[in-house]
Amino acid sequence: MSSKVTALQIDSIETLSEKTQAYFDVCEEKLGLVPNVLKAYSFDETKLRAFTDMYNDLMLADSGLDKLEREMIAVAVSAVNRCFYCLTAHGAAVRELSGDPVLGELMVMNYRVADLSGRQRAMLDFTVKLTERPEEIVESDRQTLRDAGFTDRDIWDIASVAAFFNMTNRVAAASDMRPNDEYHSRAR
Repeated sequence: MSSKVTALQIDSIETLSEKTQAYFDVCEEKLGLVPNVLKAYSFDETKLRAFTDMYNDLMLADSGLDKLEREMIAVAVSAVNRCFYCLTAHGAAVRELSGDPVLGELMVMNYRVADLSGRQRAMLDFTVKLTERPEEIVESDRQTLRDAGFTDRDIWDIASVAAFFNMTNRVAAASDMRPNDEYHSRAR
C-alpha cells in the first residue's frame, strides 16, 4: 500500500479546523476513507473549501443529471486526459452506482463500446468534444443534447462537470496525485 498523496512537498496544516475535521470524519464514515484529493488540498483550507464546495455542488446538488451520469462525465473527461487519480476513483464510483463492474471498466477504457442509452451516449460525446475541441462546440451539439432529452440547464451542468474535471485532471497530473488504494478493489 502506498501512502504517497502527491509528489509535491507542501507542508500540511498541523491541525485542521473543526469544520474541516468534521468534513473528513463524514468522508471516513460514508466512504470508509478520506479521499487523497482532499488530503492534497488540506495544506490550505481556503483552497480545500473552494474545491469541496464546487465538487459538492456539481456532483451532489439537485440536477437533471443523476449521480451516475455525473460520474460518467468525470470518467469520460479523465479518460481523454489519462488522469490516473480520477479514472481510478470515479471508475470505482461508476462501478458502484451502476452495479456493473464491466461498465465501469469500459468507461475507463472506451465508453463508445459500452452498452449506453442514447441519452448517455449523447452526453458523453458532447463531454469528450468539449474536452478535446471546445472551440468546435456549436448549436447543433447543444441541439443533439436537447434531442436526447436534456434541458438547457442540464447542458450547463454537463459542461460544468466536464470543466471541473478538466481542471482537477490537470492539478492531479501536475502533482502526481495518487488515488487511495481502496478505490482499486471497489465494486469489482
